[in-house]
Amino acid sequence: MDLIPLDPGASEPPYEQLRRQIAARASSGELPSGTRLPTVRALAAELDLAVNTVAKTYRALEADGVVITEGRRGTFVAPSDTAGLTAASEAAAQYAAAARRLGLGLTEATLLVERAWTKAR
Repeated sequence: MDLIPLDPGASEPPYEQLRRQIAARASSGELPSGTRLPTVRALAAELDLAVNTVAKTYRALEADGVVITEGRRGTFVAPSDTAGLTAASEAAAQYAAAARRLGLGLTEATLLVERAWTKAR
């Protein structure tokens, strides 16, 4: 898998950098639904990461619905979830409306989402 190199000096941990890259590529269609991802060990070796780091990434991606793991068959990009995307869009619209009613600006509202996202890991 041809991934953008991870930045060891970044404040974002390697597993999150990898999770973000795979999720973005799956979302954009660059990694189409059904694409088999490398094994945890193979990807760890390719990226010079600990096996547990890649395993943590795959677990997070599975929890987010980006990939599915089928035991010995491997890990695959999940079918796109338009229902999930619709639900997330509705939740975002409700949050934006509530934030405006409370007098928050975009910067403050975005910061709250980022904090909540980080805590949800």
